[in-house]
Amino acid sequence: MTDQENQHLLRRIAEALERLSPDATIASDFAAADAYVWHADRASLEPVADVNRIDLALLVGIDRARDTLLDNTRRFAAGYPANNALLWGARGMGKSSLVKAVHAAVLEESGVKAGGKNGGGPALIEIHREDIGSLPRLLPLLRGADRRFILFCDDLSFDGQDASFKSLKALLEGGIEGRPDNV
Repeated sequence: MTDQENQHLLRRIAEALERLSPDATIASDFAAADAYVWHADRASLEPVADVNRIDLALLVGIDRARDTLLDNTRRFAAGYPANNALLWGARGMGKSSLVKAVHAAVLEESGVKAGGKNGGGPALIEIHREDIGSLPRLLPLLRGADRRFILFCDDLSFDGQDASFKSLKALLEGGIEGRPDNV
């Protein structure tokens, strides 16, 4: 083989290896936004510049849930222990709107303008239901960050033998490593 043929062959081999190798985990800029979407397929967080949310005062008829979630989120943002929250109810009852509105209210109370690129206050991370099994890949990215994170999964439901339930249960109950204090 000539040198040119060898170079061509080596280039083809290198390109094939690149296609086969998994994408490197993309380091996130945790000051890029106050909300992110987790993409499990590429192990990265995508900043959300403009979160689709409404003002907390516009949510009516859910005072008890609002007050409980707001108090819990304030405690978490201040560095105190907080509880995991499960909001349940019929479609259109405002569960997702409440989570996003409470997040914005807590940011505002801490002097952070929602939607800004400042990295202050807790960040909201949306994780899709089908990506729950990837949480063990997300948590190490968040563990060392100098910021608190609220994981938000909209439309959470499970079948009888759903493996995602077991993944979420292990995360909530804690394994050997445990969930980071900032999540």
